Amino acid sequence: GRVGQLASAGPPPERAFFGTGPMTIPLGGKYEAGKEENASEVITREDLSNFEHLRKLLAGLKLDSGYEVIPPSGIVNLNRDNLVVVCGPRLSPIIAQILEGDDNLRFRKDRAWHLVDLKVGKEYRSPMDEDGSAADFGYLGRLPRLDGRGTFLYIAGIHAIGANGVVHFLENNLAQLYREVRTRRFSTLISCRYDPKTLDVLESRRVTPLYLHEG
Repeated sequence: GRVGQLASAGPPPERAFFGTGPMTIPLGGKYEAGKEENASEVITREDLSNFEHLRKLLAGLKLDSGYEVIPPSGIVNLNRDNLVVVCGPRLSPIIAQILEGDDNLRFRKDRAWHLVDLKVGKEYRSPMDEDGSAADFGYLGRLPRLDGRGTFLYIAGIHAIGANGVVHFLENNLAQLYREVRTRRFSTLISCRYDPKTLDVLESRRVTPLYLHEG
């Protein structure tokens, strides 16, 4: 009887955090290493893992999902409903421009890519770049579409594994996160530790406030 109750129950309210229908998950693509001409567009092992984790999370919310590869040009159509974009600003100038509109958190590059909390002037540099530790930081936000007719969810790490940390955070904190931000625009930073052999995320936590971008 309990199984029947669960099967007939509707999706939990936090489903609205993602969308209302089948989800599209664009992943940043690169050319195959060492190939210049006629190279195939590939996505990283970490991003494929991200999609699998997101697919299972969304399935639990009764949402279907599929992925597409953003070409190395970085051109992606963001003016769609039910979108979760997993792609760093380094791979897409369009996304880089949208991220410039976040007055709280920002990707920056000097000797290495890093994240900055503009409100408190704090830098978050990847331990992978500093001392080789199996840890990274990622950005999670709901950002405005270019057409002004909605928003899309955005996930990116300083390195690819940082995005895995964000997905891990969503897997473990979605209900609480939804209670705090609902479907409003926001951004926050997530730290993660991972197993360097398997690339499985071991823990993730929020390291900045949930910055709301509108009232």
